Amino acid sequence: MTWKAPSVRRTAQLGDLGTAAERHMLEGWLNWHRETLLAKCAGLEPDQLSRATVEPSDLTLLGLVRHMAEVERWWFRRSFGGETVGDVFTGPSDGNEGLDGVRAADAERDIGVFQAEVTACDAAAAGHDLDETFVSSRGTVLSLRWVYVLMIQEYARHNGHADFLRERTDGATG
Repeated sequence: MTWKAPSVRRTAQLGDLGTAAERHMLEGWLNWHRETLLAKCAGLEPDQLSRATVEPSDLTLLGLVRHMAEVERWWFRRSFGGETVGDVFTGPSDGNEGLDGVRAADAERDIGVFQAEVTACDAAAAGHDLDETFVSSRGTVLSLRWVYVLMIQEYARHNGHADFLRERTDGATG
């Protein structure tokens, strides 16, 4: 039996976030977007996850998963947390941050790596105040709050791409 990307159990319900405290709201929206990306992959086989379907772009669902693992690591662990950790797949120096080098044979592993990176990024932010700051690689002072907002917009943008990729893969929408 061929491996398929697992289904996603929603942990974040957007209706519950309407009056939530700021931290809970930011974490909830971020988790909802993380889960949305995985939901766009759910039920697909490795060759489907690694197939470019919106010509002329070579963007794939698996590439988006890999990219978001890189972006999560860059902002939460390296930039905010100050961790000295290497790239997840490929890093900022290649200009595509995980989008390239996608192989169907690595789909199960890549999704697992993404999930592990999300856990590590949550740990890097845990216990820190949203007003806590760091200096970015460009010398700008930024807050943890800014990182959450950035990540939410980054997922929102790429989840829009994932909508098109999934629909072109097997017709699934929603």
